[in-house]
Amino acid sequence: MIVRPRPHLFELFFIIKGSIVLRIMPLLIFVATLSAAVVSVYTFRPDWLPKLDGGPFALLGITLSIFLAFRNNACYERWWEARKIWGEFMLTARNLSRLSQILDEPDGSISVARKQLLEYNIAYAHALLMQLRPGDQLPKIIKRLPPAQASAFSQSKNPPEVILRAMERILIDALREGCIQPIQFNLLEELIQKLAFTQAACERIQNTPIPFGYTLLLHRTAYTFCFLMPFCFANTLGWATPFVTALAAYTLFGLDALGNELEEPFAPIANALPINALTEMIELELREALGDETLPAPPVAKEFVLM
Repeated sequence: MIVRPRPHLFELFFIIKGSIVLRIMPLLIFVATLSAAVVSVYTFRPDWLPKLDGGPFALLGITLSIFLAFRNNACYERWWEARKIWGEFMLTARNLSRLSQILDEPDGSISVARKQLLEYNIAYAHALLMQLRPGDQLPKIIKRLPPAQASAFSQSKNPPEVILRAMERILIDALREGCIQPIQFNLLEELIQKLAFTQAACERIQNTPIPFGYTLLLHRTAYTFCFLMPFCFANTLGWATPFVTALAAYTLFGLDALGNELEEPFAPIANALPINALTEMIELELREALGDETLPAPPVAKEFVLM
């Protein structure tokens, strides 16, 4: 996610980090070059190409922009929903950290059960991150799990669920041993259910993209429109056509590319959600609740990008 102050007017035209200019630059160069070639033909060999009216074509561009805006709204809704889910995930981890104090010893010291429960919660956060954005999280997960759980985690088709079952087992054992009352068990168990909901909601977003046929239709229409634009305006705009068509292509291709990035909120790209940083914050807060005094600094953006 891009984290930076609002740019000034002069900076606005030179910002590259977080924009989609580099992704669409080859297309912009192609459209500008095509436009220059078409203008040259109209100028020096006007009988080689038919003259087209740009009026109806401009109306098509307005319609295309509206449909691209609809798609971008749908993509942004996916991004925003994912952000809300991870916000609730952090809240659930904090609530579990506070409420699990009922497992502590009578003298206020941290019990083995509570320590295991919060260690599992840290491991679960990294496991969910690894499922959504594969990386180097496995050593951090194995570090928090006993050997038996680590082996089950490595062999499971649904690794985060292994950790949730272990967390549920801690509560069941505490209830059977009389360490907590049924109502306390229900309160803690409800938080574990919310952790499971987080995984299911993230999987729903990750595994259910916007229908491909809808995206393909907009891609084809946008590309066709931008490649035909020089033929419709070269006769009227003259040598201004390459600039005008490149500017229009920047808008259309840019909206298209931005929608592609927002559609995948967990991808390792600059405009995706900072789930790595959110996972680190969950770990820091739970380690602090366990009394760990050797905590690293909170994650910060590097070159205006927070991953």
